[in-house]
Amino acid sequence: MNKTQLDRFKKQLEDKRDVILGEAGKTLSEMTGKHDNIPDPNDRATVESDRSFELRIRGRERKLLSKIEEALERVKEGDYGLCDDCGEEIGLKRLEARPVTTYCIDCKTKQEQKEKAQGK
Repeated sequence: MNKTQLDRFKKQLEDKRDVILGEAGKTLSEMTGKHDNIPDPNDRATVESDRSFELRIRGRERKLLSKIEEALERVKEGDYGLCDDCGEEIGLKRLEARPVTTYCIDCKTKQEQKEKAQGK
């Protein structure tokens, strides 16, 4: 991978991190800023359902955020784009589809087949 491509992936990862952090901040301010007393049980249930859904999304984004931070660390260390299993370069199309990946498509496929065979 050349420097231009690496810089593009780094920027993409940083932009995604910034979006996630921004959304988390908005969610936090919305949830702490509202002290609505909703007397109708149906409306209250809807609000609680929406909050629960929002928190599930933020939980998933928190996991993605840690993967983004790990990917940025790999960029910094110089081993971004290398498969953790075989050490070969991960294809650009795979990195474009999933910039936080740590496995090439062949190793990931083998891993998934192994997990499927073990019933995980």
